[in-house]
Amino acid sequence: MKNQTSPVVAVIGDLVGSREHVSRRDVQRGLLGALDAVTRRVDAVQPLAATIGDEFQGVYATIGEALRSTALVRLLLPQGLDARFGLGIGTLEVVGESAYGLTQDGPAWWAARDAVEEAETRQRKYPALRTWARAHETTGADVNLVNAYALCRDQLLTDLDDRQRRIALGVLDGRTLAELADDEGISASAVSQRYRRGIGALVESIATVAA
Repeated sequence: MKNQTSPVVAVIGDLVGSREHVSRRDVQRGLLGALDAVTRRVDAVQPLAATIGDEFQGVYATIGEALRSTALVRLLLPQGLDARFGLGIGTLEVVGESAYGLTQDGPAWWAARDAVEEAETRQRKYPALRTWARAHETTGADVNLVNAYALCRDQLLTDLDDRQRRIALGVLDGRTLAELADDEGISASAVSQRYRRGIGALVESIATVAA
């Protein structure tokens, strides 16, 4: 990956709830599986990849792609795992290489680090919040609407149970409610009711913001 002289969106993710799992190996396996699945679904300048501890990072060309990827990570993580995210808009520079891949620096990463710390702070007041965005001052970008969207989207996502997450992911992947009802072993009517009670609005918002 080359230096990015035009603004991009750096994403820093941090697992939530990993310490409650007995097996760190299972946690890491679940994270890597989710990240690989997101890479197959969303184009990236630099695909999401695990770094150190419970963190992972990636780079996207647009805020819409970054928002879609963060929603998908949450839908794809195994039961009991969740993640918070910092999205940073700015330029970045490749300054070296390490065992974890390219070593990068620059305004996008500084903004993303500030944003993930802000997400953790704001989560004390809004427990469902998992995502926050910051733009480096050199970009002139306004992230107020992004953060307003993230606050509402994360509330819907956090409220989903495991079945609702599977249904939401299935619809985003282009499957029909009837097919998903067969998978879940419940009636199509039951899936349709669940879809109308929040899943549909969430799915539409995820699809629309990345269009």
